[in-house]
Amino acid sequence: MLSTTRPLRIVAVSGGLQRPSRAATLCEHLLELIGEHAPSDPHLIELGQLAPQLAGALWRSQLPDAAERELAAVERADVLVVATPVYRGSYTGLFKHFFDFIDQDALVDTPILLAATGGSERHALVIDHQLRPLFSFFQARTLPLGVYATDRDFVDGRVHNEALIQRARLAVQRAMPLLALSHRTAPITAIEATEAL
Repeated sequence: MLSTTRPLRIVAVSGGLQRPSRAATLCEHLLELIGEHAPSDPHLIELGQLAPQLAGALWRSQLPDAAERELAAVERADVLVVATPVYRGSYTGLFKHFFDFIDQDALVDTPILLAATGGSERHALVIDHQLRPLFSFFQARTLPLGVYATDRDFVDGRVHNEALIQRARLAVQRAMPLLALSHRTAPITAIEATEAL
């Protein structure tokens, strides 16, 4: 188990547009797995619920407070989990719109676990061909294994397929050494320093 001075701030961003969302379910599953290895403070952002606040904004200054808080949560995260449904061969437009508001230097060296959901295995390469380049722009550390799930991997709102469960577990296990290193070398914020006094 990862030893930390404070819980990991793990933020998951689901690009799913509907509720229930398979992307959100996959995010929740990955959050639970990381929580088995390290004390964590998980937070899930469902972009489908945030959509009305994002849709009309061209600049971050135009966003309401609720959307700004979610952007700030992403920028302060120790670890990000991102999952999107595959839409026309890529991530959803709302997913990209959300990350367009993120400061381009805020995610430097942040570990990011990439995931996606789609109707069939034909879209599995979206993780490497679409998501990985997006987060390379931010100079984030995309984790070695991505997690891709199809519609039939879910039953009654839960991850069901054993092969997917093992893939997700392996992705998290492979990520833990990097998460430990990143957390150990992360600078202490002014708020954390005040709380420690």
